[in-house]
Amino acid sequence: MHGYQFSLGSARLTALPSGALWWSEEGLLCVSDLHFGKSARFARLRGQMLPPYENRDTLERLERDILKLNPAQVICLGDSFDDMKALDEMDDSDHMWLTCLMAGRRWTWIEGNHDPGPVGIGGVHRAEQTLRDLTFRHIADPDKSLEISGHFHPKAQISAKGRSLSRPCFLIDAERVILPAFGTFTGGLRSDAAVLQEIMSPSAIAVLCGTKAQAMPMKRVL
Repeated sequence: MHGYQFSLGSARLTALPSGALWWSEEGLLCVSDLHFGKSARFARLRGQMLPPYENRDTLERLERDILKLNPAQVICLGDSFDDMKALDEMDDSDHMWLTCLMAGRRWTWIEGNHDPGPVGIGGVHRAEQTLRDLTFRHIADPDKSLEISGHFHPKAQISAKGRSLSRPCFLIDAERVILPAFGTFTGGLRSDAAVLQEIMSPSAIAVLCGTKAQAMPMKRVL
């Protein structure tokens, strides 16, 4: 699967090229910041028209990981919907698609700052979730350890063949993991942003998403 394997506490985890996190022993797939309905919100509030296909693209990539790994449980780390109206505005076929992906799995929606969890679609809704020695939450808490979070949409700026490229990335150290945004229209925060440098240790690594998950020191990709 071209993933990057690492340990956090007692857990052996895999950062997948898609931006999802896989915990094989628990049969758990974790994604963050799906932001379903972002283009609809932009059109509704700003009159800005974006291509209205980001829900389907995000669902396609999520389905690909689910079909490949067949997880027993899925945790979505908050901001799954871009705002409270996004679920109501979701196309019926996309709504059914998501419902089918959820069927037969323990599905947990973690509260985000954009949404408190889509309460009308089933699954379990929590502020945070603890499993064994790991805690899943939306925003990293610098005073806590062994946590998995999202929120910041980290991206790394790298140079390749004379060009500067920006790629979503995981940020990983001995205390925490920050996942990249899984949603299609999500933007990102550079890994050299002060808030991320303060949260992550000097020894942190960035694992870049793409064709394969590629790890390098976090400070080298600035």
